[in-house]
Amino acid sequence: METLIVDKNLSKAEKYEALLPQLQALLSGETDVIANMANLAAALHEVFQFFWTGFYIVRNDVLVVAPFQGPIACSRIAYGRGVCGAAWAQAETIVVPNVDEFPNHIACSSLSKSEIVVPVFNQGKVIAVLDVDSKELNTFDETDAFYLKKIVELLLV
Repeated sequence: METLIVDKNLSKAEKYEALLPQLQALLSGETDVIANMANLAAALHEVFQFFWTGFYIVRNDVLVVAPFQGPIACSRIAYGRGVCGAAWAQAETIVVPNVDEFPNHIACSSLSKSEIVVPVFNQGKVIAVLDVDSKELNTFDETDAFYLKKIVELLLV
């Protein structure tokens, strides 16, 4: 698969619907989770033109940056700190309309204005998080939460 085919004129939900089967095909047969994270981050970044799209993996009680697309990122995030650490600690998706209003937000880039973080589970335990940032306020909503949860589930199939 060389390129993703998603019509830019589609609604957000329609883009996710068009992307899902392509992601399933892309990850089909690949068992390396890092390779799959890299391709998922690249695909989401390409289709939606997010500011930063990537993963942090739980390593020795800290989140460590993993495959991503976008500018340089924070290398490590403590449990419970920032949006990523909070999503890990709470084991739930967090949508932040305005990162400046989120307690203990970690500003890896001052250009980031809104964010969504989706935990990746394996056998009921958070093993990573998908972090997506936008340069615009109020970018993410329940549509993103719904589909990004489905997308991260592809990592462990």
